[in-house]
Amino acid sequence: MNAGCSPVQGQNASLFGLVLTGGLSQRMGADKAALSYAGQPQLVRAFTLLSARVAACFVSLRAAQCDDPLRRQYPIIVDTLDECGPTAGLVAAHMAYPEAAWLVLACDMPLMDGASLDALIAARGPHYHAVAFRSGYDGLPEPLCTIWEPAALALLCQQVAAGGVSPRRVLVGEATRIVPACSPEALHNVNTGQERERVVEMMHKRQGGPHYG
Repeated sequence: MNAGCSPVQGQNASLFGLVLTGGLSQRMGADKAALSYAGQPQLVRAFTLLSARVAACFVSLRAAQCDDPLRRQYPIIVDTLDECGPTAGLVAAHMAYPEAAWLVLACDMPLMDGASLDALIAARGPHYHAVAFRSGYDGLPEPLCTIWEPAALALLCQQVAAGGVSPRRVLVGEATRIVPACSPEALHNVNTGQERERVVEMMHKRQGGPHYG
């Protein structure tokens, strides 16, 4: 498998944003990007959160999603690899803008907050290839809400060319700076209907407003 990427160093790279929406949402049984939280589709919420903090922002999607009206509201980057999961979105973004760093956010993290993203951005440095949160589940770097510098994405491309598709594997090492999320719930992935109901109820209690479904 050849990703078609070449190593690019980018310690002073401009920061772009990427909302990952190319998943099949099989466990949820519905398009996670379109699910409503606090009255808005999660894609709208995630894109708004990212776009306020980056030089340019894009939505990552599969070719089959190109005609989706929700996604077409935004600048898109179409996956160039098949059956690679979120790695396909990261590689396509790097191929499209190889000199950019990417603040990546999966579309199934409705509790992500601006303060946590600001902490990631503030932690960038010339000696780091990536800045990631430490997962509360296994203590490893969380690859789907991370700043990927060009050097880290070049390493991911090398892994893909060798037949690997694990973004987390690239992040395990001294070149990744690990920071805590400002909220322990910010990294919570919503993958099932039951998980979504819990998050919706949590938002309802926090806001003291109507129960959005």
